[in-house]
Amino acid sequence: MSEHRKNTLGIEMLLDSIHEGVVAIDKTGRVIIFNQAAGKLMGIPTGKVIGRLVEQVVPNTRLHLILKTGQPELNQLQRIGENTIMTNRMPLKDEQGELVGAIAVFRDVSEIKKLAEEVTNLRETRAMLQAIISATSDAISVVDERGLGILINPAYTRLTGLREKDVINQPASVDIAEGESMHMKVLSSRQAVKNVPMKVGPNRREVLVDVAPILLDDNIKGSVAVIHDVSEIHRLSKEVDRARRLIRKLESKYTFGDIIGESKKIDWAIKEARKAAQTPATVLLCGESGTGKELFAHAIHHASSRRGQFIRVNCAAIPDSLLESELFGYVAGAFTGAKKNGHRGYFAEADKGTIFLDEIGEISNSVQAKLLRVLQEKEIVRLGDSHPLRVDVRVIAATNANLEQMVRQGQFREDLYYRLNVIPIYIPPLRSRRKDIPLIADFLLQKLNSDYGRNVAGISPAAMSCLMKHHWPGNVRELENVLGRALINMRPVELIIEPIHLSLNLNAGMLVEESASGDFPYQGETLARLINGYERQVLLSALAHNGGNKTRTAQQLGISIRSLYNKLNQYGLS
Repeated sequence: MSEHRKNTLGIEMLLDSIHEGVVAIDKTGRVIIFNQAAGKLMGIPTGKVIGRLVEQVVPNTRLHLILKTGQPELNQLQRIGENTIMTNRMPLKDEQGELVGAIAVFRDVSEIKKLAEEVTNLRETRAMLQAIISATSDAISVVDERGLGILINPAYTRLTGLREKDVINQPASVDIAEGESMHMKVLSSRQAVKNVPMKVGPNRREVLVDVAPILLDDNIKGSVAVIHDVSEIHRLSKEVDRARRLIRKLESKYTFGDIIGESKKIDWAIKEARKAAQTPATVLLCGESGTGKELFAHAIHHASSRRGQFIRVNCAAIPDSLLESELFGYVAGAFTGAKKNGHRGYFAEADKGTIFLDEIGEISNSVQAKLLRVLQEKEIVRLGDSHPLRVDVRVIAATNANLEQMVRQGQFREDLYYRLNVIPIYIPPLRSRRKDIPLIADFLLQKLNSDYGRNVAGISPAAMSCLMKHHWPGNVRELENVLGRALINMRPVELIIEPIHLSLNLNAGMLVEESASGDFPYQGETLARLINGYERQVLLSALAHNGGNKTRTAQQLGISIRSLYNKLNQYGLS
């Protein structure tokens, strides 16, 4: 093999080994170099290119134009099929400066663009997370797997007095004035810790700390701490106490005269409630949401001989961690954040009176056990205390859940159920006592006239027909809302409620029962408003069907719990 051939093979091997595509032409415009990378990028076999005019075999080429202009073209983007390449095109000259050809060197930048976009997205996500952490009012600190600080937020600096230079790349214990490092404990145990008291910073601020491990593919990568200022907890506790004193001093507001209806079902419920009022026995009010269970509880207390306070407690509205201390009270120092003088608890406040436990089906097993003791022994034991306290309290419980089914499923104590179910009173839904709707509507209309400063005289027969036909999943509460919106929809000169004034959601709700027969009272509404109204009715019905349980409702409707909350807010049902 000649020396020239050896050199040529060496150059070809060198060009085929590089990642960039290389195409070269002679002064006649014919291809003399076409390496493997060029063939791969363009999808053209090398053997079909060499010796041919470049513009005939290479799509979108400009090499033949470089021969004419003699000017280089650098960093040019070009599309070849689905790929984007970046090309440098340059003229080739001999030692005398004569133009003897042209060469293009190019590479695929599609992958580079994709990686750049991913890097940009990662940067944007990191920036968003950083902004969220910085904006939160809770103090946050993050350490890596070695226990060295990697992130704090402004709230952390305000609470501890320590800045980034004091914490970043420093041991997790750098901010602790009293107590052990929960970061290090979590890193070693891989288990989260909650409500750990300690003191932090040079000012020895008293705090409660929650720390959780950061796990990636089951490998611990660090831990994150949320630090709560105990002084703020004390302030909020005082606010709660102030509100509690204002709210819980209320006596019963309603009597049996405020319960409207003449149907047999509501008449039976009223008679049973009147009889229950004359005894100290526990009453269990059952019925759907919005039927008036609280109204009955007020009336029973008002008609009884008990002269103590009427205390209402919504068991579903108070977190499990607080409900026990709120119901039964606690002594001073029972737990971190407890009031200096302790707390009597709702049962003690209701002594010689009545306590109304709404949503009783939502209480935890531990609270159920304590409530059972109250009903059996007529005494309570406050948190942190060992001495029982006698109480004389009439208990009225209410629920829209099926407690018998919950007992069968092990979700509610059977012994507590029978203690509560001494005098069960079922309050019928509005749809099962439709003859009462005109009476209730007239009563509510007078109340709303007073509340809204209006003077609406009544409801037209057509509008009343709409009210009578509706399914009323929200019961009396929904009827009041519909009439309230009707007054808002009316002009000041209008004195009679007509179908057009009624909530369009109500009219659309009739679609459930009447679309099959074709007897739908269309009032000229847009399709969008009718669809929104129907969706609102579906949400109300689904919530009623599930006893107000939003998680179960979202599952049955096939939507996320966040979507359900968004829709409830949209339609004013939250």
